[in-house]
Amino acid sequence: MTLSRTLSLVVTGDVNLMNVDDAAVPFRRVQPAFAAADVVFSNLECCLYTPPAAHSVDNEGFYVDAAVGQAVLRDAGIAAVGLANNVNYGADAIGASIAALDAIGVAHTGAGATLTAARAPAIVERNGVRIGFLQRTSVYWPTHHEARADAPGVAVIRGHTAYQVPAHKERPEIPPMNRPGIPPVIITWADRRYLDAFAADIAALRRDVDYVVASCHWGLWQDVLDYMTGIAHAAIDAGADVVVGHGPHYALPVEVYRGKPVFYGLGSFSFHSGHGGRKHGDWVGEMAHLAFADGRVVDASLELVRHNDANETVLCAAAREAAVTDDLIARSRAFGTTLTVRDERLAVALST
Repeated sequence: MTLSRTLSLVVTGDVNLMNVDDAAVPFRRVQPAFAAADVVFSNLECCLYTPPAAHSVDNEGFYVDAAVGQAVLRDAGIAAVGLANNVNYGADAIGASIAALDAIGVAHTGAGATLTAARAPAIVERNGVRIGFLQRTSVYWPTHHEARADAPGVAVIRGHTAYQVPAHKERPEIPPMNRPGIPPVIITWADRRYLDAFAADIAALRRDVDYVVASCHWGLWQDVLDYMTGIAHAAIDAGADVVVGHGPHYALPVEVYRGKPVFYGLGSFSFHSGHGGRKHGDWVGEMAHLAFADGRVVDASLELVRHNDANETVLCAAAREAAVTDDLIARSRAFGTTLTVRDERLAVALST
C-alpha cells in the first residue's frame, strides 16, 4: 500500500444508545470534532434490535430501536464500529444489528454469523487511504456468546486468571507470606491460541491496508492487567499501528510501545443507561485523536468527555478536569509514557 498519504482518525469508547428517543441528541455537541476527522470509529455497545418478547438487561444485550440507532450513527458520521463486547449478545440480535449497519453503510468488525465473519476486519477508505479495524473481546458470556465455525457470536481472546501465594516481595505493600490471611497475587494472561489467531489476522490485514487499528474490549475497573498488556504488545508486534481499549467505563492510562500508542481504556462515550436500565453514573471518558502519515502515527492526543442529564456527550478541557488529568499523567508515566496538556487535550509523546 502507499504509505505517504495522510489520514486523521477519531476513536471513541463505549457507545450505548439504549433509551435514546431523539437521534440528534447524543452527539450533537461533539459533531464538529467528528466532522473534522477523516474517519470515526466507536465501540458499539448495543444491538440495533427490538426483541420480540420481554428480556433481562442484567445478562442480555442492550437493545435499541434499529431506526433510531441507524439515524444516530449515520447522522454522526461514524464510519465503522466494533461489535465484540459483552452486550452484543444473542444470535438474532447480532444478526439483526449487523443487517441494520449494512443497510446504512457502517462498516463493522468483531461479530458475525460465523467465526470467520466475526474475525473479519472493517475497512474504510478515504481519499485513497485504507484503514482497517479488528476487534476482539475478552469480556463475554460463557453461554454460547463466542462465535464458532458454524455458529454466530463475537470474536474473542480468552483470558485466564490464577491466584498465587506471594512468595516474593513483588510490591512494597505486600507483607511476607508468613502472615495468615495474606491475599493472593492475581495473575492474568491471554490464551496463546487465541492470541496467535489475532496476530495472524492483524498481519494479514496489514498487507491490504495502509494503517491498522486493533480494538479490544477488556479490563476490570481501573486496573491494567497483565493480559491486556500482553494482547496490546502482540497486536503491535504483528503490525497494528495503534491499540484502543474499552470496557471498564473508566479513563485508563496510555502506553507507547515501539513508538505506537496503546490507549488502555477510553471509557464511556455515550452511555446513559446501564445494566438493569439504570442511569449510568457520573463518568469521564476519553476520545482519541490520531494523525497518520508516512506509514505511522505521527500525532496522538486525548480529549476528555462527560455526559450530561440531557443524554449529550460533552467535551471537557483537560485543564478543567484536574483530578482526572493528573491521574492519567501519573498512571501513564508508570508505563514510561509522557502526557502533557496541549490546548484542551492531553498530547501523547510518541518518542522519548
